[in-house]
Amino acid sequence: MKKLVLIAILFAVTFYSYGQGPNYVSFNAEIANRNGDSIYIRDNKKVIRKIQINKEGVFKDTLNIKDGLYLMFDGVEYTSLYLKNGYDLKLKMDAKQFDESIVYSGKGAVENNFLAQNTISESKFNYDEMLSSNEEAFNKLIAEKNKADLAKLETNKMDPNFVALQKKDIENNLAGLTRYYKQGLANNKLNNSVSPSFDYANYKGGKTKLEDFKGKYVYIDVWATWCGPCRAEIPFLKKVEEKYHDKNIAFVSISIDKLKDLEKWKTMIKEKELGGVQVFADNDWNSQFVKDFNITGIPRFILIDPNGKVVKADAARPSSPKLQEELDVLLN
Repeated sequence: MKKLVLIAILFAVTFYSYGQGPNYVSFNAEIANRNGDSIYIRDNKKVIRKIQINKEGVFKDTLNIKDGLYLMFDGVEYTSLYLKNGYDLKLKMDAKQFDESIVYSGKGAVENNFLAQNTISESKFNYDEMLSSNEEAFNKLIAEKNKADLAKLETNKMDPNFVALQKKDIENNLAGLTRYYKQGLANNKLNNSVSPSFDYANYKGGKTKLEDFKGKYVYIDVWATWCGPCRAEIPFLKKVEEKYHDKNIAFVSISIDKLKDLEKWKTMIKEKELGGVQVFADNDWNSQFVKDFNITGIPRFILIDPNGKVVKADAARPSSPKLQEELDVLLN
């Protein structure tokens, strides 16, 4: 679940205030290996500005907005921004190494570099250890993470409104982790039962259902193109697929993107060279398979045995050493 800061959580906070100084933000982005000639700035509801590349190969514009958290979308991937009137923010990045390459300069850089680095550090946090611990240990780890996250906000002098937003985000994040942990306890009740099925459109054409893999283990990844933690698992999933490509296991990725984002899904599969079996759920979060497994956060990984029974309704993620340990036992 890595950072577990879903877009919905990030923008559930409406703690905005008007900034001082110029009544606009100056935003400048230089993006190597860009995914298109336009980028989009959006709030929690809609796109508020489309910025097209200029003759110098730079995305540049000014925005008059409320101070707060926003998203920048390049047509394939998202990153979070903190924008405040008076900022003169410059971004340099490489779309091929999206999160890892982001560097800001200019006024507003401190807050936005914090967001960029926090995205990376959260993707490396060992959530699996936390979520697989007993209740007493989990509560201790939650308290430790809360203390560490709050301490990070004290390392640099940052805009008070930004700090307040981050504190609220930490609160929401840890509350979400607690809900997820309790849900995991409930998910364990699905283990050893016959798995719900699916019958979804395949990227390569036709439809694919769970029964097509009878006689094999099936490792299922429920994800979406907009999900940062999902994208962070892709390199690890590729390595797992490569290691077990000649074993009795199929790797199936189920996208729960909305139908309007079908082409984005296809584009990401091609550009990221995603392997395994790629299918598109019929009704995003409301797909029956998603409901049957009580999936309320992604990425979510599920392991099914050759007889169609659930081995783990909430399996280890590809980045966790536990996954390969478990697969080695099952497949060797």
